[in-house]
Amino acid sequence: MRARVERFGEPALLALLAQGPTHGYELLERLPALVGDERVDVGNVYRALRALEDEGLVSSEWRADLPGPAKRTYTLTDEGRVVLDLWRGSLGALRDEIAVFLDQSEGGDHVPNAPTAQVDATRPQP
Repeated sequence: MRARVERFGEPALLALLAQGPTHGYELLERLPALVGDERVDVGNVYRALRALEDEGLVSSEWRADLPGPAKRTYTLTDEGRVVLDLWRGSLGALRDEIAVFLDQSEGGDHVPNAPTAQVDATRPQP
């Protein structure tokens, strides 16, 4: 069995864009290593990027100054950085809760590094 975090693609895309503006093809190349999947659905990634842009977390523009044909380049907005920070906090708290669960279910006595916050499985709200 493989555990999956719902909507993990959203913070993964935001994290990649936090490293600098990038076009979709490059995101598709880098995303599998970050999310732990060998294959990433191209259509889902572009739908997610459009949704992030609709929410104001990402902006995009067509750029013809790159090698090859014109490419849509995506950039993380200031609001996107805030949401990414919220995701990092939520995922860090979830990591601590999982560590406690694993440790206690194996008979250990783990104490997390930081106080755990209430984790909402839905997207963090800014």
